[in-house]
Amino acid sequence: MQSPVMKAVYSFLLIIAVLHMVSGCSARTPDINAPNAVTDLKAIEIGGMDQWVMIRGEDRSNPVLLWLHGGPGAAQIPVHWAFNRDLEREFVVVHWDQRGAGKSNHSGFSEETMTLDRFIEDVHEMTQYLKERFNQEKIFLLGHSWGTQLGILTVQRYPDHYHAFISVAQVVQPQRAEKISYEWLKHQVDEHGSRRQKREFEELGPPPYKEHDRYVSFAKMKDSFGGSMDIGMGQLAWISFGASEYTIRDYAKWLRGANRGSGPMWEETRDLDLFRLIPSLEVPVWFIVGSNDYNTPAVLVEEYYEFVQAPRGKELIIMENTAHTPFMGDPVGFNREVNRIKQSLLSEQEGQ
Repeated sequence: MQSPVMKAVYSFLLIIAVLHMVSGCSARTPDINAPNAVTDLKAIEIGGMDQWVMIRGEDRSNPVLLWLHGGPGAAQIPVHWAFNRDLEREFVVVHWDQRGAGKSNHSGFSEETMTLDRFIEDVHEMTQYLKERFNQEKIFLLGHSWGTQLGILTVQRYPDHYHAFISVAQVVQPQRAEKISYEWLKHQVDEHGSRRQKREFEELGPPPYKEHDRYVSFAKMKDSFGGSMDIGMGQLAWISFGASEYTIRDYAKWLRGANRGSGPMWEETRDLDLFRLIPSLEVPVWFIVGSNDYNTPAVLVEEYYEFVQAPRGKELIIMENTAHTPFMGDPVGFNREVNRIKQSLLSEQEGQ
């Protein structure tokens, strides 16, 4: 789901970028010093529009890992290098600015195209492009937050194209998640909140939060008590500022996309219920969730993990002392788990 903190991060970043007058810089992704490496930053026509991807890996013959970012709107190209570059040793890693996000948030972008079906077909088209380019029968799909909704619906529709689905902070049942998070937040505010925070919490009231703006206020308050982002605003801003893949114009696009967030899809996405929609999966699935995540509560992810039928295998990985972004909160541990998933799955396939 949309993170208000990330919006603030990029507001701050935009100010820094203007002050440093970097608007004339061209975007590129650094080379990798390996004989069979791939480093690419390019626009591909997907779903009738140019959408930007960054493709990086030390060995282009490695399995492809397509990462679906959260939001919609929270594109991750500007921060990838600080947390998850180690994955490039074992995978060809593809970070993709989805339609309306980051470098793919073009002038005149039509919000009417932001529908679940269109996003699913975008993933399918991107998957086909990657399979053909790297001559691979299947790829790995990883989704974070909103990307887990998109990812799980995609592997349900097109299971034959994926080795596995790696879910990070799975969105399971948004309205139940709100109730779970509200009770946790109430305790935090009662025990640790300032007078202002207690007043704001009382004004917010209990869920359901049918209005998108009201949900954003709720999410912002959860984050202020450590239930969402694992990295502070200032640190993320400076990390983002170091990315060579974005220009000042790209940061402005990112900010517009993040501010838009899930607004155009609010009615379509907030009522999704995986218990009803996806009782089983035909691909192996790994659920990774932070123990302190109260954006997509860990207890609800665990409940869905126990419920979903996955004949080809499933596993739940709870990352202690992390919240909604375990790949930032514990990047070493996260990267190790993702690499383990690859090794265990491919070893099992070779043995069959």
